[in-house]
Formats: sequence, structure tokens, C-alpha cells
Amino acid sequence: MRKRTKSPAKPKIAKRRLAELIEAATVDCYNDSEAKTGFLTMIDDHLAMPFTTTVLGAEVEVVAVDLPDDESVVAVCRRGKARQRIPILDLPLPSPPPAGSEWIEAYHAWLKGGW
Repeated sequence: MRKRTKSPAKPKIAKRRLAELIEAATVDCYNDSEAKTGFLTMIDDHLAMPFTTTVLGAEVEVVAVDLPDDESVVAVCRRGKARQRIPILDLPLPSPPPAGSEWIEAYHAWLKGGW
């Protein structure tokens, strides 16, 4: 009997590329608040929006990103007339992911540290 293997994990971007993206987003930033604004700007500039994804079984359209008062980058999702903000790191990306999604991975790596 043949053993089942797990599906390959989503390819991660190289650490060197992560470092380049993080540097680009955080250049001239003096604190974490400014760095989060830098990531918001890069994600907003580079993530191909709108795109469609599935959140809790419902198809939604990601139409924007924002930085609310708690300073966590969020995706603004729309379904019909309803809008919902979801932390960008909790947003399931479609397969294949939209262009520019590597900025989300860079933001995640920066938040975790040790990149």
C-alpha cells in the first residue's frame, strides 16, 4: 500500500527577498507605528486588488487595505452591500495568490522578527 504524502506547502519567498521587501517597507521608519504604515503603503501599492477569496465559506471581494486605530493591517472585504475588515494575516488567499501577495508575507515575517 502506497503512503499518502502531504501536499507541498505554499512556496515561501527566499529570506534574502524577504529582507529586501522589509527594508523597502521600513526605510526611514523610526518606530513600529511608522513601519506598519510603511507595510500598509507597500501592500496597497503592490497587491492586485480587487480579488476574490473565500472567508468562512463565503465568497468575498477584497477591495482595499487599511490601518485602523489598533495599527494592524486589515483587508477590507465586500460581499454585496456588506463590508468587513479582516486582519490581513488571517485572510485566506486564493490559489494562485494575487500579484503582490509577497508583501503580506514580508509583513508577517517582520512582525514575527528573526527574519
